[in-house]
Amino acid sequence: MLAELSIKDFAIIDQVQVQFREGLTVLTGETGAGKSIIIDAIQLLAGGRGSVEFVRHGAKRADIQGLFYLDSSDHRAYEKAEQFGIEIDEEGMLVLHRIITAQGKSICRVNGKLVTLAILKEFGQTLIDIHTQHETQSLMDSDRHGDLLDLYDQQHIAEAKREYRQLFHDYKKIQKRYEALQNDEQEIVQRLDLLQFQLKELEEANLQENEDTRLEEERNILSNYEKIYQNLNDAYEALYGEDKGLDWLSHAMTSLENIKAYDDELAKKAEQMTNQYYIIEELAFDMRNKLEEMEFDPNRLNEVEGRLNELNRLKRKYGQSVQEMLEYAAKIEEEIDQLQNKDSHLQQLEIQMKDNQKDALLEAEQLHKLRRQAAERLKNDISRELKDLYLDKAEFDVEFTFLTGKDQDPQYAGRPVRLTENGFEQITFVLSTNPGEPLKELQKIASGGELSRIMLALKKIFAKHQGVTSVIFDEVDTGVSGRVAQAMAEKIYDISNRSQVLCITHLPQVAAMADTHMLIEKQVSDNRTSTKVKELNHEEKIDEISRMMTGAELTETTKDHARELLDQAEKHKKLLPS
Repeated sequence: MLAELSIKDFAIIDQVQVQFREGLTVLTGETGAGKSIIIDAIQLLAGGRGSVEFVRHGAKRADIQGLFYLDSSDHRAYEKAEQFGIEIDEEGMLVLHRIITAQGKSICRVNGKLVTLAILKEFGQTLIDIHTQHETQSLMDSDRHGDLLDLYDQQHIAEAKREYRQLFHDYKKIQKRYEALQNDEQEIVQRLDLLQFQLKELEEANLQENEDTRLEEERNILSNYEKIYQNLNDAYEALYGEDKGLDWLSHAMTSLENIKAYDDELAKKAEQMTNQYYIIEELAFDMRNKLEEMEFDPNRLNEVEGRLNELNRLKRKYGQSVQEMLEYAAKIEEEIDQLQNKDSHLQQLEIQMKDNQKDALLEAEQLHKLRRQAAERLKNDISRELKDLYLDKAEFDVEFTFLTGKDQDPQYAGRPVRLTENGFEQITFVLSTNPGEPLKELQKIASGGELSRIMLALKKIFAKHQGVTSVIFDEVDTGVSGRVAQAMAEKIYDISNRSQVLCITHLPQVAAMADTHMLIEKQVSDNRTSTKVKELNHEEKIDEISRMMTGAELTETTKDHARELLDQAEKHKKLLPS
């Protein structure tokens, strides 16, 4: 849920800090008081497009912060946090922060970490779902309907969709290799010449595994021969030279041997001393042997340098190491074989491609059947919601359109279909609001009041599947009144039982349903306009709902009507399952 929102120097808001609760929060106020400005701020926090126009006149920057609490460890925001290296504490706290400077620059942070606007938007989409009166909603976007249907019945569809996508990607990978091998003959000849030249160069280099590492180690020794020899000789002389360090160690060993019989602890020390003496003696012999073996050969250093230069030249063309160059040689040797035996490889790839295509089609058919079944259930659920909203004559349906295929594409139901990442169909929600009218796409429905109710019915069904933390409605109830307004108020409240809902409204019926009622007021001080937010108590709710009913001077009659609305709202809440 959105727990706290802080806005500073944004439009006509100088500074506002609002704490939100779970359930339904309603924001009301006179036109122009700044209600929609608060929603604009939340939209920017969720990655919306910014503008210098949002910066309060005379201020250097607009500053917006939102504190969210994730209610579940499997919330999609955790996946995003892991993807972008952002830590979320045990309480599930997530802070989004957006700054817009007076110069138009945008600074975004998530839990204190600087992120791009695109990343901020990805987090915002997992947390907030905003619906405004004029904005084209994702629910109305036919390109999103397939995903929404899959979300609606993801229990059955998700696994089938994953399996299909894997098969589809395997098919496209083989298809890409097949098409590449079918390229223009001249292009193939040129490619073959290039690969043969590269392979010849690598073979003539006579590369050995880890050769570069071994040569670099040898060069390091040869380049530092004098320093290594001098220090190794000094170490040996310290043990066996004039100072004869080993003689002193031998003397110490003999002295301890002479007294070990008198004390168990001394006996242990004597044994340790004896062991260490022979270890150091053996080490001294090793150093002497190493000194005898060492021989500086300036010609060998030149050979090593020359070979490393040659390897580095090849690395610039074929890989970062000798191992990578050997792997590349094996790869192009295989490609040369494919090009030289193109016809046989094409036959093999064609067989493999058809097998993969067949498997993908079978899974696409299964996915299509599951979607058809889900569509029937969705159709019934939406119809019930529309009936509750007094659109009982409306007819909702899910339209499946097969994507056009070519002759070589697989066939479904006797026609060629084109396989895509999501299957072979386009899914569109269609509706007719009056008997006898044809079914139309949702965005083509003209009536604002009808569109609001349709959107709300869809939102009621999909809210629990989309997994967002907060659902925000900005005057989506425009164009309705009476019993329809009451029905919409009840639907909005029902959604708040699954997700936190913030709702800007002019309808008293919706305001009466609120668990929390906030009043947005515009104030003028020192010739500057600012917006203030105030949480209303019960009596103040009655006054505000009365004002929403009449817009005139409050009377006891309008207050009684407001009390009646609040009583009805409480009765509706008690009837809902806990």
